[in-house]
Amino acid sequence: MDPYLKTKDFAVTGEEFELVYQEELQMLKTTPQPSNMDRYYESEEYISHTDSSSGFFNGLYQWVKSRSMQRKLKLLEQFHKLPGGILDVGAGTGDFVIAAGDKGWESVGVEPNKLARKKAAMKGLQLKAELGDAKRKFDAITLWHVLEHLPNPEQSIDDLLSLLELNGTLVLALPNFKSWDARYYKRHWAAYDVPRHLWHFSQHSIDAIFKPRGYKIEATYPLWFDAYYISLLSEKYKGSKFPWLGAIVNGCRSNLNARQNGEYSSLIYILKRA
Repeated sequence: MDPYLKTKDFAVTGEEFELVYQEELQMLKTTPQPSNMDRYYESEEYISHTDSSSGFFNGLYQWVKSRSMQRKLKLLEQFHKLPGGILDVGAGTGDFVIAAGDKGWESVGVEPNKLARKKAAMKGLQLKAELGDAKRKFDAITLWHVLEHLPNPEQSIDDLLSLLELNGTLVLALPNFKSWDARYYKRHWAAYDVPRHLWHFSQHSIDAIFKPRGYKIEATYPLWFDAYYISLLSEKYKGSKFPWLGAIVNGCRSNLNARQNGEYSSLIYILKRA
């Protein structure tokens, strides 16, 4: 593994970390990987575990989340005309699980963070604490920006695939460190989000990891807005006086560049058995 760049936890602790490059899989690994991750998540600054809309960034995040929810469900409908069983891993405070249930899916969520589960329970939703608590097979399994958080992603993938029906669909949403905005912002790129993001994937990574397991990438879809939102956070981390301006300009530049090479800031991968 070769050194790639040094960055830090801009969101919570300010601690320094290094990214190293794994050439065979074309992915990055965060080093060192903390043995206890709780303190990096148990903060109101960690936005995906909060339902707060107070403050500019929280409000923007909640707006984006609500706008993207229906798009995600419509995407699933392209591969499953009739709703079936769905497992959302890394469910946060449970909004996607609730939305899927409202659309007729038999929806189950897994979320290891106690605070996030407590907030889901306040909405009347009981999330499971561990993947092993889901003791059935599902027609679809979704991980919306979750795989990059898992300490042992390949073992987790094997566990997930064991819960997927033979004709089931696995959906992953992941940041793409080969995107234009990642190259532009370098250590300030907000989607590195160390050390919560332990791994940093490319399109090659996903293909190389899943092909030996008998799965193929059926389709990829861009998450257009991520380029703007990630650029906005990255501008904040750089200390920009005009973060909105930089976010709009560089979000556009990233998306325009990706229209040529497919390397969007974040991508949704649809995986099915080959």
